[in-house]
Amino acid sequence: MYKVGITGGIGSGKSTVARIFEVLGIPVYYADEEAKKLLQTDPVIRKGLIEEFGSEVFKQDIPDRKFLAEQVFNNEDKLRKLNALIHPQTIAFAEAWALKQTSAYTLKEAALIFESGSQNKLDFIIGVSAPLSLRIKRTMERDKITREEVLLRMNKQIEESIKMKLCDAVIINDDRTLVIPQVIALHQQLLLKIKSV
Repeated sequence: MYKVGITGGIGSGKSTVARIFEVLGIPVYYADEEAKKLLQTDPVIRKGLIEEFGSEVFKQDIPDRKFLAEQVFNNEDKLRKLNALIHPQTIAFAEAWALKQTSAYTLKEAALIFESGSQNKLDFIIGVSAPLSLRIKRTMERDKITREEVLLRMNKQIEESIKMKLCDAVIINDDRTLVIPQVIALHQQLLLKIKSV
């Protein structure tokens, strides 16, 4: 199975781009959504969370994501420990999911492909790029948070210009450039690439 990743900074619109690939018949693994599910269901993650953050990390048997965010957003060591708990499980789950698919290729949508080290499990990586001001505006509107909170989250990710240089292809999502033709062209390019392998 040929595995493609799609990444970008917060508010770049990678989920929107991934949904266009879905319309083209490509199955998409949404890593952030799956990580949220695994937070609730995976016994290894659950045990590690309690050991690291205490039993108050769960409220009525459900992970208290607000409490968790407060613990890690200003503490690099705790954030590293949280990522070390979640990333390996999410990556393993994505691998198992990809093996079950029957399409020409699969797509893994994740903000932290390079930060988590999962680029090593992918054959091709697509970056989604948007101007910083637009990314801030989109995230503020989507998550109902302040500009400062958005910037704090952005500071936890690799700088977008660096991230885009690490990608094999880049889709521009700046509200001026048409996205669908870019996705269709890249889809065709991937199909040709896979045939030649």
